[in-house]
Amino acid sequence: MSTEVTERRRVSAALPDFPWDTIAEVKARAAAHPGGLVDLSVGTPVDPVDPLIRAALSSVAEVPGYPTTHGMPELRAAAVAALTRRFGITGVPEAAVLPVIGTKELIAGLPRLLGLGPADLVVIPEVAYPTYEVGGLLAGTRILRADGLTRLGPETPALIYLNSPSNPTGKVLGVEHLRKVVAFARERGVIVASDECYLGLAWEEPAVSILDPRVCDGDHTGLLAVHSLSKTSNLASYRAGFVAGDPELVAELLEVRKHSGMMVPFPIQAAMAAALGDDAHESVQRQRYRARREILRSALLDAGFRIDHSAAGLYLWSTRGEPCRTTLEWLAERGILAAPGEFYGPAGAEHVRIALTATDERIETAAQRLRG
Repeated sequence: MSTEVTERRRVSAALPDFPWDTIAEVKARAAAHPGGLVDLSVGTPVDPVDPLIRAALSSVAEVPGYPTTHGMPELRAAAVAALTRRFGITGVPEAAVLPVIGTKELIAGLPRLLGLGPADLVVIPEVAYPTYEVGGLLAGTRILRADGLTRLGPETPALIYLNSPSNPTGKVLGVEHLRKVVAFARERGVIVASDECYLGLAWEEPAVSILDPRVCDGDHTGLLAVHSLSKTSNLASYRAGFVAGDPELVAELLEVRKHSGMMVPFPIQAAMAAALGDDAHESVQRQRYRARREILRSALLDAGFRIDHSAAGLYLWSTRGEPCRTTLEWLAERGILAAPGEFYGPAGAEHVRIALTATDERIETAAQRLRG
């Protein structure tokens, strides 16, 4: 095979540079601080996995057979019960729940799993988790950034990604906004995929699911809700998530994933079932994040930052009214690393995303440095 053909077939050529690779230099500068680095750039958990979850994982470690793609019945039942108990979501059949190998994998692959291609339009938020765009690029679709339906004009998209609470902004979409999206999608036969990974981390405003009866009137047709156990259960390393909603859409995803061998390992499924069945550990973790948020938010305001949205989630969407890379340098001088807002789209050019996911000691250290 010639080099020319090889280069033409490189899938990575259609993708942007991996965002985190672009801040290596500023990370090194922040790490050179005498007191060490405070890394608030990535929303990765730092607190331990609850013993109940670890026990469930190890209890089935000797099982040698293949797991099912659809997931063990106990896991799907636990997911349905947790959606009802935690978020008031009703009417989800256990068959309409599908475990996934981390929600990033699902989001990146969803357009291709749904059979979308160059003729199709995928709509993502104006300021968005980069993987929504990557999913469209991998499938070769057209992509439009839009926060309102009027931006679409007469065009009918194939897929709309929603994200509430938002990563990176922490913005929450209210019931009426979500109802309008659902009504629009129903009129035009559009699939709505709602990334709800931060739904359990609402601070200043209530957050609701696309599957909430107040939003969809109990009809899940065309709707998919994506949930992660990385956040309030600290299971990022487990790659544990699930999608639920329209039974026909979930069945289609299941069929394709069965052929692709996309199975969540059995011990992880057992751990997920335990995590979904227990609310105590989730409450403890939520309170940890609440306390860290209060400390960081106060320090950022004292340092002259403005915090926009950030009513929920694991981030403070912050600005000094200057290019985000300038703010990144300012923070690096104080040994703090954040994520530049331009990672998430052109509209984020003057913001930085500051994560709550650091130890209590590092959060206190960041607050002290911010206050000088």
